[in-house]
Order: sequence, then structure tokens, then C-alpha cells
Amino acid sequence: MPLDPSFVGRTYPPTAPYQVGREKIREFATAIGATDPAHHDPEAARKLGYADVVAPPTFPVLLTMAASRQVVEDPDLGVDYSRVVHGDQRFAYVRPVVAGDELVCANEIEEATVRRGHGFLTTRTEVTTVAGEPVVTVWSKIVVRGEE
Repeated sequence: MPLDPSFVGRTYPPTAPYQVGREKIREFATAIGATDPAHHDPEAARKLGYADVVAPPTFPVLLTMAASRQVVEDPDLGVDYSRVVHGDQRFAYVRPVVAGDELVCANEIEEATVRRGHGFLTTRTEVTTVAGEPVVTVWSKIVVRGEE
């Protein structure tokens, strides 16, 4: 089933809060080879003006990937996840993510098109604190390979 273009503009309810932990930031930083002390040492981060260790810029992928399940698992949208490849990822920060943040994600579909038999789905995820303070906007594009 091809992607349904009428889904453009559809929003999904905010996710449950995600508590950003110091160890999760350290683990993520280690996994991607981010050696800046501010990602690992609270004192180094505080010297730079952060309340605690600061997450590497791509850290919100942990939250937004989980949040995107509500979009790709929507049965009426037409995503066959077995045919999905990652197309693009962008981040626009208001402020960095730090240990102790409690964040929620809200998804909106910005693009749902079919070109040359392949589906292109772009979502925009607004990541905010539980109090509604904007933190980062994340765009993700997936390509649903067509059946030749």
C-alpha cells in the first residue's frame, strides 16, 4: 500500500516523558566516539555553564526514534517498515540536552509522497521539556522502497 498523502499535517499526541540520565549520555557519547569531557564529566560541563553533562548533538535520536513508532505503525498511513531505509536527519536546537532534562516528543507529518514507486515520509518532532520549553526540532526522512 503506498503512503497516503492526506496524512501531511497530521499530528500525534506527545509521548510519555523521557528522563535524560547522566549514564545514558555517557554511553551514547562513548558509542559515537564523542570524547569531549562535557559529555562525560559533570564538573567539566559545569565549567562550561551546563547544569550537568551535556548530550552530543545527535542524542535526541534516542527519543525521536522511539516516538516515530506512533507514526510508522499507524496502519492507515501505509508504511511497510520492512522496506524502509533512512533518508535524512536534521536538528535545530534551541538549547542543548543535559542530564536531568525530562523531555517529551510531539510528531507531525510534513511529507508523504510517492515518487517513482518509492514512498518518502518526512516527520518533524518537537522535543520539549514537560513544562513545554522548546529544546530541539528534529526532522527525519525515511524512504519506503517500492516493490519492483
